Amino acid sequence: MPPIKPACLAALSQHIGASKGITAAALARQLHAGQRGVRTAITDLRMDGVAVCGHPRSGYYIAENAAELEETCRFLDNRALHSLTLASRLRRVPLADLLGQLKLRT
Repeated sequence: MPPIKPACLAALSQHIGASKGITAAALARQLHAGQRGVRTAITDLRMDGVAVCGHPRSGYYIAENAAELEETCRFLDNRALHSLTLASRLRRVPLADLLGQLKLRT
């Protein structure tokens, strides 16, 4: 079995554009791997600068255009902000303090 990252990239090269997205489960079956391994490979590919997009409604795919890439970046930004908001509530500190921002005097 080939290493998952190159195999994942090869599989995603057949899924260009949101209309051709593939779910993590289907990609895992195709690669004979677990979904966690697929998600790790996706993260690694993104860290390498590969424009791997993904959304729960469309699955994973390689961006066909700048708009698809931007939509994925907005989705990731919103997900990250939501997670940070939850962490700030659990820690009972304002989000700005959690992020280390300075407070301005009023």
